[in-house]
Order: sequence, then structure tokens, then C-alpha cells
Amino acid sequence: MLRTLAISGYRSLRDVRVELGALNVVTGPNGSGKSSLYRALRLLADIAQGRITRSLALEGGLTSTLWAGPESIGRGVKQGRFAVEGVIRKSPVSLKLGYSGDDYGYAIDLGLPHPSASQFAHDPEIKVEGVWTGEVLGRANGLAMRVGPSVRVRDEAGEWRQAYQGLAPFDSMMTHAGNPDDGFELLLLRERMRNWRFYDSLRTDADAPARRPQVGTYTPVLASDGADLAAALQTIREIGASDELERRIEDAFPGSTLEVINAGGYFEIAMRQHGLLRPLTAAELSDGTLRYFLLVAALLSPRPPELMVLNEPEGSLHPDLLAPLARLVEQAAKRSQIIVVTHAAQLVLELATAPAARLIRLEKQFGETMVEGDVRPKWSWPSH
Repeated sequence: MLRTLAISGYRSLRDVRVELGALNVVTGPNGSGKSSLYRALRLLADIAQGRITRSLALEGGLTSTLWAGPESIGRGVKQGRFAVEGVIRKSPVSLKLGYSGDDYGYAIDLGLPHPSASQFAHDPEIKVEGVWTGEVLGRANGLAMRVGPSVRVRDEAGEWRQAYQGLAPFDSMMTHAGNPDDGFELLLLRERMRNWRFYDSLRTDADAPARRPQVGTYTPVLASDGADLAAALQTIREIGASDELERRIEDAFPGSTLEVINAGGYFEIAMRQHGLLRPLTAAELSDGTLRYFLLVAALLSPRPPELMVLNEPEGSLHPDLLAPLARLVEQAAKRSQIIVVTHAAQLVLELATAPAARLIRLEKQFGETMVEGDVRPKWSWPSH
């Protein structure tokens, strides 16, 4: 389980460190940095997929995502005695992302490229990466360290040796230096991060794929847009928590049942409600009802991930469905670590009562995102 998330220099997250638990609820007013924290988590996952450079490019490039304020904000500025002004930097401009868990930690430092005539001269460069054991990086617990193009790994005898000397500035050691014989920990962490699951674009509009029949095959993991909803729900019924599925539907829609219609290999959901002569197909369901079914399919996956992140899952839901959603999330947190990013006060209240819940409230001060209470877990970035 992830214990600490650290972000530095990304949008309004100048220097944020968050302690995590089994169920984490990230909330705060509009503009407080919730979306930035969510996107930072996605960027971490993109490193393991080998697409961190492209992901930053789609956000406008490194310069567009960097913290726009001064390197540090002094007490006089915070007290209003001085204006916010730029000063000579003491450290290189960089975007840093990292996390640590029960067993391993990982961090990356991305910076501005060296001057070049290349057409790709605006791509960020990976300056430093590190993997270590335990929650805080120290002198004795490093496992793999990358500085510039050079990668060193610690062998079984505990000695450092050179693994790579010419790693490209846009390639992560996570994707290029991990193998079963040498750099096994890198391989392990890469596969873990690739297994993280994010849901922020579950479609419920009139043209949503989930509203149309889809070819049905075993689907233990719901697609990010929810296109294979019917197949995912049927998979839960056949090889997953079928009883739990029925309980969650009854909890939200008392007296209703969910069916999966198979028409020549094409699957479609239908909902039977008391008092109606026929079931309602997916095309007839309200946006909120369909979204709830999508969240059920995601959270009751027969193949639960180590980490699942939900961004504003309350979208389109009627207030009456927020309590059932909270109970669904609480149940899922027994099998996966869950991070919920939300601005729905009622959902926050419902989730906060869960025994494993950790409430993370964000706020803005002088354009900088802060964690309410500012309890900062120990953290150390890999050095240049």
C-alpha cells in the first residue's frame, strides 16, 4: 500500500506531501488543487507505461505544468508585509513526483532540456530517478539510482554496479532497466504501477458506448470509458462477488434487479423495476443510474488492483445514491487501496465515517496548494 505521495513543482502543488491510508478522500473548494493532485497521480502511472513525455506534452509541455510562483514564499509575504516577487533560484527548475509504500519507494525529477537544435528540444528531460526500500530514501536503502544517462543498481551482495550508461533523457529506467536477472525491483514496481486503475471518464451521455450492445467476453476489468459494462457485470456474476453485486444494486434501487441480455454474443444491461411491465434497457436509463452501475462494475472487479483512483465519481448521481456509493467504496477499500477525489460534501461526510477513511482537505494559500493541518510525512528526494 502507498503510504506517502510527494509532489513538487507541479501546477499549484509547489511542495505537497500526503500521508495515505486504505481509503483516502481528497476534497477542498474549487481551485484548491484536487485535479492537479489527481493528474500528478496519473503522471506517475504514465511513467511505467513509457509515456510521461507525451502526457506532459498534452498538458502544454513542462513549462506549462510547472509551479508558476516563486521558488519559496517567505513569512513576510504570507503576513502581507511584502509583495510576491521573483528571486534568483537556488535550485534547478524541476517537476518531482514520488511515492513510498510498505516495501518500496520511487521518485523522478524532470527538468528543462539542454539547448539543442532538435525539433524535440522542448521535451522535458528525466534528470534523476530513484528506487529504494522502505518509506524514506536514505544512504543505505537505495536499490536503483539514475542520474542523467547513467543507471546504477545494487546487486545481491549489496554492491553498486553500472547497469546503463547511455539511457535517453526521455526514457525512464522503470521501462528500460528492469529485468528478472538485473533490476528485478524495477520490473516489480513497473508492473505494479501499470496495474493502477483510474476512472474519470466513465461515459453516460446519449452516445455512450455502455448504452449500446457490445460484443461480450470475460471482462474482469472495466474499461476506462465503461464501454464493456454489460460484460464486466456478467463477469462479476460468474467468477466474482455475485452476492455482493446483488446487494449493491438492492442498496441503491430497492426492489430492482439487473439483467444482462445476450443477443447473439452482444451483451446489454437491462433493469427491472417494481411496477413496470418490461425492463429498461441501458439506452433508457438516466445518466445517474448508468453511472452507478459503471461504478459498481469498476469497484467490484474480480481482479482488484493494488490502487484505484476515482475522480469526481459523484457526477450525475442523485443525492440519494451518494450513501450507497460510499458503502460500495468502503467495501472495495477492503480489497484495494482507494483514492477518491471529490467536491461533493455529502459524499465526503458519508465516506468519512468509514473506519479506514483518511480525509485529505486541500486549500489554497498565495496560489499554492496546501494540505489542511500541514502534517508532512518524512520524505527525501534523490539528489543530482
